[in-house]
Amino acid sequence: MKYLLPLLLFIALSVFLAIGLKLNPREIPSPLIDKPAPAFNLPILSTPEQRLSQADFKGKVWLLNVWASWCVSCREEHPLLIELAKQNKVLLVGLNYKDEAQAANAWLSKHGNPYNVSVMDADGRTGIDYGVYGVPETFVIDKRGVVRYKHTGPVQPGELESIFLPLIEKLEAESA
Repeated sequence: MKYLLPLLLFIALSVFLAIGLKLNPREIPSPLIDKPAPAFNLPILSTPEQRLSQADFKGKVWLLNVWASWCVSCREEHPLLIELAKQNKVLLVGLNYKDEAQAANAWLSKHGNPYNVSVMDADGRTGIDYGVYGVPETFVIDKRGVVRYKHTGPVQPGELESIFLPLIEKLEAESA
């Protein structure tokens, strides 16, 4: 028994290690999947005197892309978002996270603006409601306002083709 217990403990630890090594660290589970998107009422980046809420998108499939001018990874995914916007397949909403409006507007002027609209989350409270770990993050939200997918990190071209566009097409085919 004295030798059996350490052997069993070693086997158990080995099993947990093997399982952990097979997990994708980029796949962070979200408790929001298949739940209503958290409510927000935020100023529009380009016209701060106007406000926008998630309720304004009911009946539409939309992507919420969390970004910031200070985010290095956002620059990596930005050309892909520009191309997605040109395809006009989905409403692209930006959530400018913990950023200064002037810096965000300058960044969009310099790099191009893929967003149909971008709202300001200066204090990060809406990001917290969405469970944002860091920027960029992208959420796919269906016509009923339910979060259907969360992507952490910059969207890659292969992911756009294999994950986002098929899901958007499927959700567009569903009734509201």
